[in-house]
Amino acid sequence: MAIGERIRFFRNLRGMTQKLLGIQVGFPEKTADIRIAQYESGTRTPKEDLTHTFAEVLNISPMALNVPDIDSEIGIMHTLFALEDLQGLKIDRLDGEVCLRLDRNRGAAYISMLERMTMWQEMAEKLRNGEISKEEYDRWRYTYPAVPTEQMRQKLDDLRKQN
Repeated sequence: MAIGERIRFFRNLRGMTQKLLGIQVGFPEKTADIRIAQYESGTRTPKEDLTHTFAEVLNISPMALNVPDIDSEIGIMHTLFALEDLQGLKIDRLDGEVCLRLDRNRGAAYISMLERMTMWQEMAEKLRNGEISKEEYDRWRYTYPAVPTEQMRQKLDDLRKQN
């Protein structure tokens, strides 16, 4: 999710209008809503100092607005938080272990993500069981979704029947 979409998400979460947010970050009242609309649409991208001001006004971490850096643990956490917001990913406990799960109340988004994550789990299991090589697993991951979901599912079903 781009920074403009994140600004909109948190602004709405806080129940703020574009004009109110714009005024609170320091834009002139006359153009405050226009400026925020430009950032939210991606026409403009805030510089680092403005990103920090947005974060301060919205009472969030600046990292919650930026596209996360997945090379850091904090960046990974903010990526997971964004997935919670967008896709209904939930943190939970299962058999005493922390796990991630999908929210069934998300309707079509749940079904779509369930299909994709089930396919991922099946491919990872095939790798663990020695049914496919690490190279095959990586090729699948790095080209995903080059093979449409149903075609891949059929290939998996065919592989199951052969074994």
